[in-house]
Amino acid sequence: MDELYVTRETLIGEIVNDYPEATDVLLSIGMHCLGCPASQGESLEEACAVHGFEPSAVVRAINRKIAEERG
Repeated sequence: MDELYVTRETLIGEIVNDYPEATDVLLSIGMHCLGCPASQGESLEEACAVHGFEPSAVVRAINRKIAEERG
């Protein structure tokens, strides 16, 4: 996977709006508040900290999913 669509700094709102296929990954790990107004301005790294996830692993999973869908 060469393309980096999402980074730790990408906002949850951007991910939901720009890469809807990535919501499957987030929902599968327990991030169910994707539509919450507060989450829209939260970075992926901040969301991972709140939920106790390693940001690098989540970034890799999201980018893999996007690449598979858009490949």
